[in-house]
Amino acid sequence: MSYPTPWQGNNPLQGPGAPSMLASHADRERAVDVLRAGYGEGRLDHPEFEKRVARAYTARTIAELSLLVADLPQGPQPQQFQPMAAAGPVPATFLPRPQPATNGKAIASMVCGVLSLATGGLTGLPAVILGHMAQSEIRRTGEAGDGFVLTGLVLGWLSVAGWVIFLSFFVLLAAMVGTG
Repeated sequence: MSYPTPWQGNNPLQGPGAPSMLASHADRERAVDVLRAGYGEGRLDHPEFEKRVARAYTARTIAELSLLVADLPQGPQPQQFQPMAAAGPVPATFLPRPQPATNGKAIASMVCGVLSLATGGLTGLPAVILGHMAQSEIRRTGEAGDGFVLTGLVLGWLSVAGWVIFLSFFVLLAAMVGTG
């Protein structure tokens, strides 16, 4: 005897009290990823996998997607659905990943590097120091800010190199005038 499953068409979420949050393309892709993982682990046979994937791409709501992956380990657990006002949060499977915080020293390095253009290179050395400190912190903590660090380091080192060239030229000129 075969029992119908919700993803095969017997969907209790079609009633008047069902939540109707529309699914996005990203939600559908996440559900298909869960299905692929289930298929790869041998939890789904090929025909069932194909049916569920086709159903995922035609799903209109988050609830329909939840039903497709509810019996898989990475899918959300089946829930009692209430009217939209009382519905719980969106299952974690369908939420975007939290973005890591941006390193403060990386931002400071970039600001000092940009200001080195306006200050005649006086903030170039702090940009380099902060940039190298931020790089090591980013590697250790996994924070964001690599682009800010790169900008600060490039502008800072250009500023330091400009000062070295200027001072070398000034010392050479003083030596030539002093001996001449």
